[in-house]
Amino acid sequence: MSAATHIWIGTRKGAFVFRSVDRRSWVQAGPFFPGEEVHHVAQDPRDPKRLYAAVGNAWFGSHIYASTDGGETWAQSEAGVAEAKLPDKKLGRIWHIAPGAADEPGVVYMGAEPAVLFRSEDNGANWQVVEGLTQHATRDKWMAGAGGLMVHSIQPLGLGRVMVGISAAGAFRTFDHGQTWTPFNGNVLADFNPDKFPEVGQCVHKLLAHPRTPGALYQQNHCGVYRAGIDDKEWVDISAGLPSRFGFCLAVPAGEPETLFTIPIQGPEARYVPEGKLRVARSRDGGRNWTLLTNGLPQQNAHVLVQREAMASDDHDAAGIYFGTTGGTVFYTRDAGDQWAVLGEYLPPVYSVSVAHH
Repeated sequence: MSAATHIWIGTRKGAFVFRSVDRRSWVQAGPFFPGEEVHHVAQDPRDPKRLYAAVGNAWFGSHIYASTDGGETWAQSEAGVAEAKLPDKKLGRIWHIAPGAADEPGVVYMGAEPAVLFRSEDNGANWQVVEGLTQHATRDKWMAGAGGLMVHSIQPLGLGRVMVGISAAGAFRTFDHGQTWTPFNGNVLADFNPDKFPEVGQCVHKLLAHPRTPGALYQQNHCGVYRAGIDDKEWVDISAGLPSRFGFCLAVPAGEPETLFTIPIQGPEARYVPEGKLRVARSRDGGRNWTLLTNGLPQQNAHVLVQREAMASDDHDAAGIYFGTTGGTVFYTRDAGDQWAVLGEYLPPVYSVSVAHH
């Protein structure tokens, strides 16, 4: 029997999961954490039954939960977080949890507001602030985006290398397990800034590495879509051919070497898809050319938004891509975008979509 595909949906009012062994018929379960904001659910590929969830409550604050049984039961896993000395104010939303690379067993990273990166060396039981990034020398040039000042994209690449995206500060990279960090924003536009190409101050919306080629990086920025190699000096602008440079989400499927997906959004003032047409942009050559995919997606009066964490891909060939809207509808494809269908609807506003295999 083949491994099941589990799609975890974090929403404003809890988490839901859709499970399937063939990606044709699905069984829905949830809500987990009913009534609470779920900003991210992450599987640890080194231990597939282990999951993490970033959960927030307007009255009781943010918490990290862990499951060791595939998400059936959850317990808080956050020692050290509440005691952390943060540079600006108390802990806000926890945006992203990223299990470490295969060569760092037990390591887990967590990004939160106010632009703080945490690291655990014991599968999330205890956490410490990564001071090299959180107290970076450029921090006085960082500024809050519309969602606050946060670390939201964390990509452990192995061999001591980690990439992060911060809104609004830009991309940073380390080659020594997080001891020292350098900005990596060359050629990335910040059109809202007097200096259009600053060292820091760019607003990364989502940053991903290719799952099987971790040195290949992509980002959907406030001001365009870009690609780079981990050792490059600057990014390459790959926005040409898209109806908008603005967007939030990104997916990079494991099964194809240069394929990426994003969903163009009208702009920072009108945060919905252009012309009321829900179109997914796909490139199969690293962003040199784009195709707008529409089959099965609404093409009129669809003024929807897809948030930064609300798109994900599986490791099948052909690729499955999954995304959810703030209107509570989740769409998916199992043929790399040629045909789309509704996975779930009538959910609370979708904050995150993630994939687990086991």
